[in-house]
Amino acid sequence: MELSRSWRFRLLLSISLFQVLFIHSGVRAQPSNAGVKHSEEYCAMYDICGARSDRKVLNCPYGSPAVKPDALLSSKIQSLCPTITGNVCCTEAQFSTLRTQVQQAIPFLVGCPACLRNFLNLFCELTCSPNQSLFINVTSISKVNNNMTVNGIDYYITDTFGEGLYESCKDVKFGTMNTRAVDFIGAGAQNFKVRKKNQGANKGKVQKPVVAVAYLIYSLHEKHVWKYWFAFIGRRAPPNVPGSPFAINFLSRAPESSGMKPMNVSTYSCADVSLGCSCGDCTSSPVCSSTAPPSLHKGGSCSVRIGSLNAKCVDFALTILYILLVSVFLWWGFVHRSRERNRAFRMKPLSDGTDGGELHSVNRQKDENLPMQQILEDATQTRNRIQLSIVQGYMSNFYRKYGTWVARNPTLVLSLSLAIVLLLCLGLIRFKVETRPEKLWVGSGSKAAEEKQFFDSHLAPFYRIEQLILATIPDTPHGKSPSIVTESNINLLFEIQKKIDGLRTNYSGSMISLTDICMKPLGQDCATQSVLQYYKMNPENFDDYGGVDHVKYCFQHYTSTDSCLSAFKAPLDPSTALGGFSGSNYSEASAFVVTYPVDNAIVREGNETEKAVAWEKAFIQLAKDELLPMVQSKNLTLTFSSESSIEEELKRESTADAITIMISYLVMFAYISLTLGDTPRLSSFYISSKVLLGLAGVVLVMLSVLGSVGFFSAIGVKSTLIIMEVIPFLVLAVGVDNMCILVQAVKRQPLEFPLEGRISNALVEVGPSITLASLSEVLAFAVGSFIPMPACRVFSMFAALAVLLDFLLQVTAFVALIVFDFLRAEDKRVDCFPCIKTSSSYADSGKGSGQRKPGLLARYMKEVHAPILSLWGVKIIVISVFVAYALASIALSTRIEPGLEQKIVLPQDSYLQGYFNNVSEHLRIGPPLYFVVKNYNYSFYLKDFVSEEAFDVNLLSSESRHTNQLCSISQCDSNSLLNEISRASLTPKSSYIAKPAASWLDDFLVWISPEAFGCCRKFTNGSYCPPDDQIEFTNSDSFSSSLRAALLVKLLVAWLDCAKTVPRSVILFKFSGLIIDYFGILQCFHHSDLLNDRPSTAQFKEKLPWFLNALPSSDCAKGGHGAYTSSVELKGSENSIIQASSFRTYHTPLNKQVEIDFVNSMRAAREFSSKMSDSLKIEIFPYSVFYMFFEQYLDIWRTALINLAIAIGAVFVVCLVITCRVVCSIFPILTYADFAPTFKCSFWSSAIILLVLTMIVVDIMGVMAILKIQLNAVSVVNLVMSVGIAVEFCVHITHAFSVSSGDKDQRMKEALSTMGASVFSGITLTKLVGVIVLCFSRTEVFVVYYFQMYLALVLLGFLHGLVFLPVVLSMFGPPSRCVVVERQEDRPSVSSQQ
Repeated sequence: MELSRSWRFRLLLSISLFQVLFIHSGVRAQPSNAGVKHSEEYCAMYDICGARSDRKVLNCPYGSPAVKPDALLSSKIQSLCPTITGNVCCTEAQFSTLRTQVQQAIPFLVGCPACLRNFLNLFCELTCSPNQSLFINVTSISKVNNNMTVNGIDYYITDTFGEGLYESCKDVKFGTMNTRAVDFIGAGAQNFKVRKKNQGANKGKVQKPVVAVAYLIYSLHEKHVWKYWFAFIGRRAPPNVPGSPFAINFLSRAPESSGMKPMNVSTYSCADVSLGCSCGDCTSSPVCSSTAPPSLHKGGSCSVRIGSLNAKCVDFALTILYILLVSVFLWWGFVHRSRERNRAFRMKPLSDGTDGGELHSVNRQKDENLPMQQILEDATQTRNRIQLSIVQGYMSNFYRKYGTWVARNPTLVLSLSLAIVLLLCLGLIRFKVETRPEKLWVGSGSKAAEEKQFFDSHLAPFYRIEQLILATIPDTPHGKSPSIVTESNINLLFEIQKKIDGLRTNYSGSMISLTDICMKPLGQDCATQSVLQYYKMNPENFDDYGGVDHVKYCFQHYTSTDSCLSAFKAPLDPSTALGGFSGSNYSEASAFVVTYPVDNAIVREGNETEKAVAWEKAFIQLAKDELLPMVQSKNLTLTFSSESSIEEELKRESTADAITIMISYLVMFAYISLTLGDTPRLSSFYISSKVLLGLAGVVLVMLSVLGSVGFFSAIGVKSTLIIMEVIPFLVLAVGVDNMCILVQAVKRQPLEFPLEGRISNALVEVGPSITLASLSEVLAFAVGSFIPMPACRVFSMFAALAVLLDFLLQVTAFVALIVFDFLRAEDKRVDCFPCIKTSSSYADSGKGSGQRKPGLLARYMKEVHAPILSLWGVKIIVISVFVAYALASIALSTRIEPGLEQKIVLPQDSYLQGYFNNVSEHLRIGPPLYFVVKNYNYSFYLKDFVSEEAFDVNLLSSESRHTNQLCSISQCDSNSLLNEISRASLTPKSSYIAKPAASWLDDFLVWISPEAFGCCRKFTNGSYCPPDDQIEFTNSDSFSSSLRAALLVKLLVAWLDCAKTVPRSVILFKFSGLIIDYFGILQCFHHSDLLNDRPSTAQFKEKLPWFLNALPSSDCAKGGHGAYTSSVELKGSENSIIQASSFRTYHTPLNKQVEIDFVNSMRAAREFSSKMSDSLKIEIFPYSVFYMFFEQYLDIWRTALINLAIAIGAVFVVCLVITCRVVCSIFPILTYADFAPTFKCSFWSSAIILLVLTMIVVDIMGVMAILKIQLNAVSVVNLVMSVGIAVEFCVHITHAFSVSSGDKDQRMKEALSTMGASVFSGITLTKLVGVIVLCFSRTEVFVVYYFQMYLALVLLGFLHGLVFLPVVLSMFGPPSRCVVVERQEDRPSVSSQQ
């Protein structure tokens, strides 16, 4: 150990001596030598005579004849500069300097051989051409350490060469950074003035030694051509700034008298087959131009232009359809009206008539307000009989007997029903609530979920994101925000970072900080994305690096300057750390975007994830308590988010609207109590009121909800917050209707009947319609269980069972409670206090007439509403208006966008509301997009490399050409995956792909390429050798003490042989050469070792791990460690199959308020991957972190239409099944005897109900389009539920119409008189009062998806049920099912039959 330290000290001391030795003196410009000879085989400058203070070497300005190199140097020059043969104008040191400098640029360009060849030729000719003096003229010299050196030259090149170089290199990609190589190598060229201004601030910084050649390849953003690049790169670079050490004046024409002529070495076209580039690097290639362009997702729509009006085709078609329908309807109405008048004129003497071929009662002396059952029971001469189906007969008979039994045994019925529900409630012991977003909104069979699982398990889970957005405030409401890149704001950001670095949180007894959980790509520093990385996250560097000027400098040089590299040793793209800028004007950014990537885990319940969640909670609390006030005091805004923020805010949402929901329940309860009672009279109100009955009904509703939750909890189904908040309200709204209808049906019965008779008759009258409506609702809710989104599927399941239990409790427990309540009233006991008995005359209040006086609402329906709807003109208007709105709604529904904004499901006071707004406003980069390749076979397809005669077909099964089908460098297929991704990035508006993909495969093939001689290297023992700037010889285990001693001796000998004037860079180069020669460092491959520049299966297998572990550096920027560590799954790759690998790019910014961008981007990526999979016969799929949550929207319209069709069809089928062949609206209210089913009547009634239900749903969708409500699983569930709820607005009116007698207008009036009031008060108003309260909700999702949609449902249901449906029935309704039957004998009362 001591010996090792001693040798280390001596070696470092020797290097220090070299550094002290080569301290340079001042530099002084001198005029150039006159009369320099310009001829072939003559040099303009030869050898190295000095170096600048930044170690850049300077040539000697002396002309001399070209020199014949020795064989070794000649072979070296030929390997790099094949156009130079024979004599040369460069020494070994000059050539070595050239080779060292271009070494850094070669990895960026080697993928396009034509560009690389042209690139090298330019500077090979400049450095070593034997005819150098013909196109190089030294124009200025300077004195360095008493040596004359070149300070400026004229370099004559032809336009042909300059343009050829430009065309061959302008599109070359640099995959690691997802950008063009010209943007990476030529960083800063587009802002030379800014750089010159800031060069003083950056003086003394250590720069990457990128030679002037790097700046040649510059800027797709410039409109001008190659001359402007040369004008830029010819500028003499200031000290410590990348560029040429002396001025180069590029000219295209030499003076005629000088005898000089421009350099005109042949250039290679990137379309040249022999040195061709891939399509991704050369769009002008003939192969690429013949390749079909990528298919793009287009959402174009058909339109029709009429004059200056441009209408969508669907709008135009529906308008024409409406005109035709109205025309046909008016013609039919005119003809029908004329026939009726003629018929009435001919049949005027007749006292009675028939309607529709059916016989009707000739004795209509009954009061229309009496129940229809009594009209039939008490007829003296004739009676009406209803035609029934078999099922209707059984149902009528069942309800008659059941009603009598319940009235006689209310205690038993109430006890049994409550016992069963309470038994179900025991399942609440296992009650659990699901709050994880991925479990709420993503189905288990989701394709995106399966792809995420594959990505996480084979590559790496996408990191957790903690983010801060610090932004300036606009000067005016619509003005531009000022730049945030100021000294005070950067210092504020350092203060914020200091607090975050000091944040500690307790987890299981240990303190967790950011460094414990953050992502560390190179294993040391956190990969924090912040502008502070340009100062290495150290506030002390702010002044040392030059303050604000440094960060602005780094915006343009983040890839080429060491001082701009991040603390985690990687370039930081300014677009990831800034926001609110346009183009690449980073200095104008209005926001700092600070992102903390945190390691994620596949298993959510693991310790690592729980540690991260604990820190995230502390992070959010710190932001609220300390960071937010700190930022606001500086007149800035701060928004923040963590990976667990949405989940935590969803939990908080459960209590955000508790008061609002409770008020809604109380309002509905108060209305129920008021509605169930009789017309208030001061003398008997305390007896006639039904407060206790209403309260009991509400309790039954809550028990039905608890029973449903208990049952599903018992079988292991987790509940959701929305179930606890919405289902009670929903079941209460549905259940109130049936409670009101039941109570009012009992109250309509004659008081002279005994209570059990009234209960029995009431159940016979309304029981079947309640059954149908409830079963339709249950079925409609159950259909929602087919929706793949778990939250909505579970909601539908819970709601269906809750509605079913509520219906069963209503016909059991609630009927029993009605019996108790009427017994209480008849016994003159006070409501709410039944133990108190009074002497009120309530029980005898209606005995005289045998009936109760109809209420105000019933009289309105009979005397005002029905007569108005009977007017022919009103009917025309009603039909025209409703059909017009229905067709308009169809047109509007095409404008409904799929999606569900995240911020809409959060409380309005959530801190995430501002965060989502800032994300939309400031972010300029989209989410990462990965194209994942499964089962990549990297073995050779030998047919590509051997002759037909030598080809063995038996090898086909084990060989593959996947490599060329995936890569995008030279020799790759023109339609390869990466070439197609590059093409797609050229049309980002339709492909949603922002950049070419970062390709580990391309970089690996370049890394092992012989041209990239600084990358893949090995020692003679076969172990990996890193690039020169990474070798730590004093610490490496590869060097023993004796080897270190021998190395030091050789180093000292070399130093003693060198003159003091030799530049330090030359000594260091010789030092490096000694190491290479002594230890036998070799390149991994020569061209002869590869087949068409592709490694064999064994070579691929051996070198891929080297590449993935190689650190990137100046000498080899293609190292894969960090950038591609998680891009390739090495496990199982021994059999030449890589099970999973990914290629990373980015989506375009998806920052619109509506989320259609997210849906379209996912659809476009999937279409692209599907096309590539089919074309290449390789399984490829796209993955982005948001896909899992947005997959449902790809087919949301299909899901919605299918579920709606099933729901409406299910209601129709239930009606037919219940009535055998009769539709749901035709229900018996009489006895089983004398039934006669009529198929024609049933089908026509069902068609009318089907029409009304469809119109209600379509109209709701029209309202959604008007209110800009998006289509998602929540709105689909609401639409499906609207089918079940809308049934209630239809069945009761249609049922009353079909069993009434008279002509159609009379039957319509009778139906409105008997059931209109119940539908309005028991169905419309009960829902309306509860829905209105929801508008005060603090959570926007309640306001949008429950208040607005439910309010639309209630109003549209009311208008269709009480306006449109009666008009349709009066014009197109089915014939009456009432017939006249002679009375054989007096029938006893219903009760006496039992």
